Amino acid sequence: MVGRIIESLDCVAEGAAWLAASDARFAGALQQVGALPLRRHADGFTALLDAIVGQQVSVASANAIWARMEAAGVVSLEGVQAASDEDLRSAGLSRQKARYAKALAESGIDFIGLRCKPDEVVIAELVAVPGIGRWTAEIYAMFALGRADVFAPGDLALQEGARVLFGLEARPTEKALRAMAEAWSPWRSVAARVLWAYYHVVKSREGIR
Repeated sequence: MVGRIIESLDCVAEGAAWLAASDARFAGALQQVGALPLRRHADGFTALLDAIVGQQVSVASANAIWARMEAAGVVSLEGVQAASDEDLRSAGLSRQKARYAKALAESGIDFIGLRCKPDEVVIAELVAVPGIGRWTAEIYAMFALGRADVFAPGDLALQEGARVLFGLEARPTEKALRAMAEAWSPWRSVAARVLWAYYHVVKSREGIR
């Protein structure tokens, strides 16, 4: 089963209210961060490419690279297919990410079909493509498919936000944060929005695009 889809700010607010009622620390964080953003993007090739570009770089760097790629016309399937590796490198991609962009363009992913598949099936199909790890697949599921109960515990900003909010001695590992997040089901995607917003407040840095 696909489960709940986040389609509007009302959905986000419903999830935030559930989290606040279930844990006072989320309630406190929400008082600090205010209304949460929707963070929904159209699904498809461009959204997944955007997630790849955001891998292991700062938000500012990802924004700058994406702007160069848009100017060069290499953010669509057709644009990447027509581009050479040098074109992609000139647009700001590393050699490795240029390979990933090409692999994505050749993958034949059925983006429409993903809309109807369970979260773990979506993630499994995406990580089969070179250059797409679990973080990238989870970000796509959250923002492009609107899945309400997906989390990305490998995200460093989420780990640091959780460390501060929950008073942990050290930043939790991906495995530990995934276990923590089980308590936030069925609204783990909203919990991620809270933690990203909280990270922004306490660190004065953006944690996600």
